[in-house]
Amino acid sequence: MRVGILTGGGDCPGLNAVIRAISLALIEQHGAEILGIERGFLGLIEGRVRPLDVAAVRGIVNEGGSLLGTHNRADPFHYFGSGGSDVSARALETLGRSGVDVLVAIGGDGTMTIAERFARLGVPVVGVPKTIDNDIAHNERSFGFDSAVAVVAESLGRLETTARSHGRVMIVETMGRFAGWIALEGGLAGGADAILIPERGYRLEALAEQCLKRCANQGYALVCVAEGAREVGGEMVLQSAPGAPARLGGVGQRLMEGLQTQLGAGSSLEIRHTLLGHLQRGGSPTAFDRVLATRFGVQAARMVVEGAFGRMLALQQGRCLSVPLADVAGHNRQVPEGDELVSVAHDLGVCLG
Repeated sequence: MRVGILTGGGDCPGLNAVIRAISLALIEQHGAEILGIERGFLGLIEGRVRPLDVAAVRGIVNEGGSLLGTHNRADPFHYFGSGGSDVSARALETLGRSGVDVLVAIGGDGTMTIAERFARLGVPVVGVPKTIDNDIAHNERSFGFDSAVAVVAESLGRLETTARSHGRVMIVETMGRFAGWIALEGGLAGGADAILIPERGYRLEALAEQCLKRCANQGYALVCVAEGAREVGGEMVLQSAPGAPARLGGVGQRLMEGLQTQLGAGSSLEIRHTLLGHLQRGGSPTAFDRVLATRFGVQAARMVVEGAFGRMLALQQGRCLSVPLADVAGHNRQVPEGDELVSVAHDLGVCLG
């Protein structure tokens, strides 16, 4: 059996642990041949495939990034390098020429959507969910998420010391386009006084009131905001130029300016913001993510052997199972209104907008 592995979308702590687990399980238990496809689906388009053996993957469980590299703008069905045209035939040629029997696609919602299209074309595909946003449908926990939350929590802890020293309001902007899981868990772990997420519009007046109250009581305030958060009735903040692919970012800056206006020119309260950006993606995975990624990799290898194609591995109620790729493609997992963490934050007096 010859199995091709690719990592698509943004990089993420734990990718190498998954590549390692899939490869070792298939090689050691079934004598399979593993091929690594470089730079995600771009490698299929450009024919960039190389063999992976035990020596290549043995010592990478604790390394961040992806041994194979990745790409987040290489959809073969709408390829930016060809003006948005369909070049999927080139990808299929690469699979055929390389003798790939099964394709394992590791990635987020975009990767799963592409994988589902290949499955409809008859390619035996197994999907492995990967996202720091924790927003893949039907999957309760993704590797990389715990590592990203740890970065947010540590950053809030570091900023708290300077906020306390200067009596400031510190705003931390996290990733999270349409789902606020990172901001919510990171904010709770870091002791934020306000947590703003895309699922709940915020009111600047309520946030200003919370900051003033916290500064009066404890001398400072911490605000954790997801990049996709927006005011009630407002729009998400975009960094990208008109006509370019939508790229979020800048809500922290907007909040700082809005609070300064809300508080008035006579206010002595200083407000600063920090954009964490790709710091949340980099570095070594936490122990939790290494274990979860290893579980996912071994389970993906079992799916390959069992012929569970056209499906994505998923974690539900602590167990690894699988769901149809068609049920995942085009969907997101957001923070529901009645989520326990939302009520926990509310009971702690955290402003949620």
